[in-house]
Amino acid sequence: MGVAGVFFGVLVGWIIGSQSGTGVPAPAVTAAPAQASAAAGGQPAPPPLDESRAAAMKTTAQQNPTDAVTRVELGNMYFDAGRFQEAAEFYEQALKIHPRDVNASTDLGIAYYYMNQPDRALAQFDRSLVIDPAHAKTLLNIGIVRAFGKQDLKGAADVWQKVLVVAPSSEEARAARQALDGLRSAHPDLNIPKGQGS
Repeated sequence: MGVAGVFFGVLVGWIIGSQSGTGVPAPAVTAAPAQASAAAGGQPAPPPLDESRAAAMKTTAQQNPTDAVTRVELGNMYFDAGRFQEAAEFYEQALKIHPRDVNASTDLGIAYYYMNQPDRALAQFDRSLVIDPAHAKTLLNIGIVRAFGKQDLKGAADVWQKVLVVAPSSEEARAARQALDGLRSAHPDLNIPKGQGS
């Protein structure tokens, strides 16, 4: 499973939590994304990191100092195994080689978030938006970090509205619509307008 820069499992769990009538979003999730997905959707967690494959890829990366692709793949492997510090290190290495890789930049921001560093995550997402201001996965994740990590529901809603504008037919827009519907239902006091396609 590639990281793909999206917290769908977390978002689904949060929407369910926000519609339960408590009026409070779920706290920041510190479990691995697959574990969060498993909790939200009953899906099995992925297998642990394949250490022998990771070792071989590390050797390849060390022998090829300009190989950003292998470093991103290592980052994804460690991320999927819930080893976010190590994932972040590989994404950082990849970005030193290829600083305009918006997906690696966003995945790095997500890793920071799972390391309980929401401000650092948001700063990294800002770097992603410098590369691609309409990157839907980045915008979706900014909303998630604002909602979970900063308890800024209005800020989350504003950025999710942007997802509907920049990528109205995408999976990210579907998730943003669900999140906005959940916010409208659980927090009518926020006066979240019906946006395009929502």
